[in-house]
Amino acid sequence: MAEMKTYSGGCHCGRVRYETTTDPTQAIACNCSICAKHGLWLTFVAPQQFKLLSGLDDLVDHQFNKHIIHHLFCRTCGVESFARGKSRDGKDMFAINVRCLDGIDIAKLKPKPLDGRSR
Repeated sequence: MAEMKTYSGGCHCGRVRYETTTDPTQAIACNCSICAKHGLWLTFVAPQQFKLLSGLDDLVDHQFNKHIIHHLFCRTCGVESFARGKSRDGKDMFAINVRCLDGIDIAKLKPKPLDGRSR
């Protein structure tokens, strides 16, 4: 059952803050080298479902592999609370780290495994 609603989220130190409309029950757990090591559980949203409230100047961009996704880390605490890039159909998208959304009980979520390691 879809649970689309607006959430606030951000990094550990609070410099990076955003709002997003998403369904955390649709999270994926990718096994690519960066997601696995960071323990990322992600949902994906269109740009109109994401609003950066603060921290633009506090973000550091990291790209690897095919350079399609901009992994954005807080320069102070190192947390990747979201990323931006292109979906498979070439549309802009944001990847939201569900673990960084306020008020989410991740113990109640069952993310779908995604084999990013083989892509």
